[in-house]
Parts: sequence; C-alpha cells; structure tokens
Amino acid sequence: MEQIPIDDYNRFKKAVGSLKKSCYLEFFAENPEVFQIKKEKTISKNLERIFAAALKISNKKGFHAMTMRDLSKEADLSTGALYNYFSGKEDLLAMMQRHRRTITSRVLKSNIALETEPLKKLRTAIRTHLYLSEAMQPWFFFSYMEAKNIGAKERRAAVQGELNTEKLFTDIVDMGRDQGIFLTDNAQMTASLIKAMLQDWYLKRAKYVRRNIDVNSYARFMTAFIESSLLNPS
Repeated sequence: MEQIPIDDYNRFKKAVGSLKKSCYLEFFAENPEVFQIKKEKTISKNLERIFAAALKISNKKGFHAMTMRDLSKEADLSTGALYNYFSGKEDLLAMMQRHRRTITSRVLKSNIALETEPLKKLRTAIRTHLYLSEAMQPWFFFSYMEAKNIGAKERRAAVQGELNTEKLFTDIVDMGRDQGIFLTDNAQMTASLIKAMLQDWYLKRAKYVRRNIDVNSYARFMTAFIESSLLNPS
C-alpha cells in the first residue's frame, strides 16, 4: 500500500475515502458467500450507504436502539435489500468494527514504515492517527462506544486492535530510546499516554471545536508536548 500523504489534510481525507471503497470490494472478494449481490459496483455503493446510515443513527440514539426499519429508511434501501449484505445487526456491527480497524492499521503501518528515524516516525504516527480519526470521526466514536456491545470474539479482536496500535508507538519509542534520542524508562506506558491523547481528540472533539482548535493545531501541540517530555536534550 502506498503512503497516504499527511502534508495536507484535505488530500489525506480524499485518499482515505478511496481506501474505504477499495476495502468494501476486498471484503467482498474474501467473503463472496456473505453477499447475495454479485456486482462489485453495487456492493461498494450500497455498503457505503448502509454504513453511513448506521453511523448516523447510532451516534444519535445508539446502535442497539436502531431497528432494521430505521436503517432501511435512512439508507433508502428495502429491508430485504439490507439482508443481501449481512444476516443481522450483530453481523453488521462486526463488519463495521473490522472495516475501521483494517483502514486504521493499514494507513498507520504504511506511513510509519516509510520513515527511518524514530523522531520522524513518531511525528508521522501522531499526525496520521489524528488525521484518520478526523476523517473518520463517526467511525472512531462508534467503535469506541459500541465495543462493549459486540460478541466475545469481536470484542477480543477490538481489544487486540487497540493493543496493536499502541504497540506501534511502543516500538517507535523503544527505537528512539535505544538510539539515545528519547529518554524514558517505560516505553509501553509512554505509548499508552500517547494513545490516550489521541483518543481525546475524537471522543471529546466538540470541546476542541468550541475552542476553535482544529486537527492541525491539536497535532502541533500534541507533538511538541510529547517531544518536550521525550527528547534527550543532548
């Protein structure tokens, strides 16, 4: 996968939109037995409508309060058409959680891999994660709020996904410490704190909007704050 540029948020958002669509088709290719519809273009378009409708309803009144009739009306698809894409609400919830995790993991890993220096890796990881959660804010908020409602198997996958993201930051901090660039006696705890600051952006975004703080301002402040704590003065 190619790097998704982080020099301009609008370009980044557009690239993520294209990636979401390709992931719909990839999911279809890997699970053809799931879908009753076989046209790729139709699948991509309708999954996008279904997911967008589910996010809108869920972030208003909660996923489990949503009925299939609610979803049908919001997505402008018949109830019968919805069942061409998933067997029920639990299946839909699992699909949406996997979709968000897949995009987050791919974009983070590909962007980080193209940097060789620990400090550049850290800066890239922070900005990439913030841009992702801004471009997909309803998805990130949904995943966090609904994690408790998914089945045991998907819950384990969700927890593992969070740990995998945290490990990306742990590995960067470890690398920087080994090279004498970062000063910390606990890379894992440092990564946990970084993750908490990243989550604050999409979970409490309204607070920052009221203060006229956009994603670029938050990224600059967060990066400077972390570097002031980590960087070896020498």
